[in-house]
Amino acid sequence: MMRSVATIGGYTMVSRVLGFIRDTLFAAVLGAGMAADCFLVAFRMPNFFRALFAEGAFNAAFVPLYSRLLAGEDGKARAAQFAGEIATLLTIAVTAFVALVMVFMPQAMHVLAPGYADEPAKFALAVDLTRLAFPYLAYISLISLQGAVLNANHRFAAPAATPILLNIVLITALLIPHTYIATERTQAAAVTVAGIVQFVWLMVHLERVGLGIRLHWPRFGAEIRRFFALLMPAVIGAGIYQVNVLVDMVLASLLPEGTVSYLFYADRLNQLPLAVIGIAISTALLPLLSRQLAKGHIDLAVETQNRALEGAALLTLPAAAALATIPETIIGVLFQHGAFTSADTIETARALGILGLGLPAFTATKVFTPAFHAREDTRTPVRLALIALLVNFAVALATMWWLHQAGLALASTVAAWVNMAQLMLVLRKRGHFQPDRRLLRRLVGFALATAAMVAALLLLEWQLRPLFQLALWWKVGALAGLVAAGGLSFLIAALVLRAVAVADLKRLVRRGGGG
Repeated sequence: MMRSVATIGGYTMVSRVLGFIRDTLFAAVLGAGMAADCFLVAFRMPNFFRALFAEGAFNAAFVPLYSRLLAGEDGKARAAQFAGEIATLLTIAVTAFVALVMVFMPQAMHVLAPGYADEPAKFALAVDLTRLAFPYLAYISLISLQGAVLNANHRFAAPAATPILLNIVLITALLIPHTYIATERTQAAAVTVAGIVQFVWLMVHLERVGLGIRLHWPRFGAEIRRFFALLMPAVIGAGIYQVNVLVDMVLASLLPEGTVSYLFYADRLNQLPLAVIGIAISTALLPLLSRQLAKGHIDLAVETQNRALEGAALLTLPAAAALATIPETIIGVLFQHGAFTSADTIETARALGILGLGLPAFTATKVFTPAFHAREDTRTPVRLALIALLVNFAVALATMWWLHQAGLALASTVAAWVNMAQLMLVLRKRGHFQPDRRLLRRLVGFALATAAMVAALLLLEWQLRPLFQLALWWKVGALAGLVAAGGLSFLIAALVLRAVAVADLKRLVRRGGGG
C-alpha cells in the first residue's frame, strides 16, 4: 500500500506544483474579477459532472468487479470484455449528455450561477466559456475508465501522471500572446484540448501494456447488472458531495464580486494535501482491502485500515496546521502578483485558514469510505453524506451573509467533520474498525508534535516577516524555508515523543523509492 501511495502521491505532487504555477499565472493575468469568476464557473461545471458520474462512484463500482473477473478463470479475457462493454455504455451516455447540456447551456447557467442573471454581460460570458470547456467531460469520463483498468492491474503511474498534462496545456495557453482572443476564452478552449491529450496519453499506455480497451456491445449479463446495482448508490453519494460543492458556488455567486475566486484559490491550496495524501491512500486502499476481505482476512483488513489512518494523520495534521496558522503568508507569496491585490490575499486567507481546519476530516473520510466500498456497501456512505449536506447548507445560510467566503468555508469544514465522525462510528458499530493501541498512541503524539510545529511556525514567520516585503524570489525562498523548518520541527517533536520511529521512516523511504 505504501509503495502505491508513494507512486500516486509523487505524481500528484508534481501535478499540484504545476497547478500552483498555473494558478499563479492565472491570478496575475485575470485576478479575481468578472472574467476569472466566469472561467472558474466554466471550469467547474464539467468537473462537477465528472466527479458525479465518472470518478469516485465509477471506481467504487468498476474496480471490485473488474478485479474479481481478472482473478477468475480466463480472467484477462473476461475482464477485457467487461471493460469494453462499460466503455460502450459510457461513450454513448456522456456524448449524448454533453450535446444536450451544450444546447441548453443558458438554462443550466441559471441553476449553476443564478447570481449572474442580473448582469447580462457576465451571464453571457459564463455561458460562452462553459460551452468551450464542457466537452472536456466526455474525455475525462473515458479517462476515468482507462485509469480504473490500469489501477486494477496495479499500474498506478500513468493515471496518476495524467493531471500533469492538464496543467501543462493550461499553462501553455496562458503563455500564448492574446492579441486577438481574450485569455479567459483560450483557457476555456484549452480545457477541452487537455482532455483530448489526456485521453490519447492513456490510450497509448494501455496499448503498450496489452490492456487496450475495445468497444463491445453490452450483453447486460450478471456483471453489468451488478455494476449498475453498485453504481447507482455510489453516484448518489458522489452527487451529494458535488451538491455540497455546487451549493457553495451558487451561494458564492449571490455574494460580492470576487467571492467565487476567493473560494477557488483557497480550495486549490487545501486540495494539495488532500490529493497527495487522502486521495492517494484511498486509491491504493480500495483494491487492497477488497483483496484481503475476499480471502477472508478480516483482522488483516482492520489492521490495514489502522495503518492507513495512521499514515494519513502523520502527513495531514502538520499540513492542516500550517494552512490554518499562516494562510495569509502562503496566499501572499503564491498569488499576490499582477491583478491579484493585497486585499484579495486577505480575503482568500480568511477562507483558507478555516478550510485547513477541516483537512484532517476530509482525509480521514478518504480512509474510512473504502472500508464500505470494499464490502460492496455503497449505500451507507450515501445516507451519511446526505446528513453532511444538510449540515453544510444550514451552516452556510447561517454564516455567509456576514462572513461571506469564510462562512462558506466554515460550512464545508463543519460538514466534513460530521461526515467523518458518522463513517467512523458506523464502522465501529459493525466491528469493521477498531483503533488499536499503536494508532491511539501515535495520534496523541502527532497532535502534540503539531502543536510544537505551530509554535515554531509563528516564531519563524515573525522573524522572516521583513523578507516577505522584498522581491518575489526572496518571498519564495522565505516561504520555502518556513515550510521546511516547520516540517523539520514536527518531525523532531514526533521522534522525541516516539510518535514516529526511525525504522518507520527508513521503510517508507525504501518503499517510496521502489514505487
